[in-house]
Amino acid sequence: MSKKRPSSSKKTISGIAAIGFILLFLFYLLTGSDPFGLFETGETIAPADNSSFIPPNLGDSLIDNGSTTGSGGDWWRVYFTEPGGDYDPDDLGDSIPALLIDYINETDTYIDIAAFEFNLTPVADALIAAHERGVRIRWVTDDEYGIDADFEEDGGQFEMLEDAGIEVMDDGRSALMHNKFIIFDGEVIWTGSTNLTENGTFRNNNNVIIIGDGDVAAMYQREFDEMWGGAFGPQSPSTVSRQVIAIDNTLVQVLFAAEDDVIEAIIPLIEDAESSIRFMAFSFTHDDLGTAVLDRANAGVSVQGIFETRGSKTEYSEMSTLYCNNVNVRQDGNPGTFHHKVFIIDDKYVVTGSLNFSNNANDSNDENVIILNNRDIAAEYLAEFDRRWAEATPPDAAICK
Repeated sequence: MSKKRPSSSKKTISGIAAIGFILLFLFYLLTGSDPFGLFETGETIAPADNSSFIPPNLGDSLIDNGSTTGSGGDWWRVYFTEPGGDYDPDDLGDSIPALLIDYINETDTYIDIAAFEFNLTPVADALIAAHERGVRIRWVTDDEYGIDADFEEDGGQFEMLEDAGIEVMDDGRSALMHNKFIIFDGEVIWTGSTNLTENGTFRNNNNVIIIGDGDVAAMYQREFDEMWGGAFGPQSPSTVSRQVIAIDNTLVQVLFAAEDDVIEAIIPLIEDAESSIRFMAFSFTHDDLGTAVLDRANAGVSVQGIFETRGSKTEYSEMSTLYCNNVNVRQDGNPGTFHHKVFIIDDKYVVTGSLNFSNNANDSNDENVIILNNRDIAAEYLAEFDRRWAEATPPDAAICK
């Protein structure tokens, strides 16, 4: 299979300037004050044309066959997996892969995909059909978990794409190209925690958020084009000052690791939490983020968190620190994998994307995070949190000895 290697380092924006911009943005989120006029748009951003945003036969209805739950507004959709269903490539039902295929079938011009893993043959078939009708398709993946894994059992989907003439490249480095985002026609962005695999869509707890806005899609497009040009991880230039937008009174910020100091942007949101913090974490090992959560709990903020069980048992997990300091945390109840990477703060801020809450994810990997200030979106994620909380169990108190 063809592989493209990273190019030499490109000039990056100063880390201090980027952090300063992020702090100003967070000040604007919390107070509404914009002393330097950086964020006021002067106009309402119109959503993308819903004729291309909403797939056929889905509309505003909830998916209710037990494999996926979802809802949305004028310019956004949120979906959650419901693990336990059987993967049948000939009958995907109303699953996440079926939803993705609807979007692929509705695309007219191009699809750019940055996805860590892939083994869904029906999605490969849909992409090949789109390519054959003239849609340009490009895919950036990880070398070890993407291209190399294509030779494993149940693999071969990247080979299918390349044999059909679709370009596939990998990052060619030891850190991970861990993104999970797709750009449709420069108007719609698909992101969240979901890997495009059988496990990711049928057995693991995951979320997908879809934004129908060309300006948000352009933020992801810049990141995709940088990777396609060979700039990965810390090599990638930061454009953080161009990654904030208002959509119908919802402030949206997009961040990319490793160049945008993502966790350093999340911590001030945690530190300013006034009433509640809820989190769902596949991996939570970042000490500073854990300290910020603990400090708010000690200050009287209501904190609840769900850790993926296996990851929470490592010596690096923040679970024992939080639990042994009387923070209300649990271990997930999915016999598969609890794969969310989500914070919900004060019932209005949602942080989601591909980034695990770890130093490697923040400092080395290619990752994407979206932060939205929207109570309706937050309500969807809180409902998912409640569903998963009901399945979760408290840790063994013996860990505090």
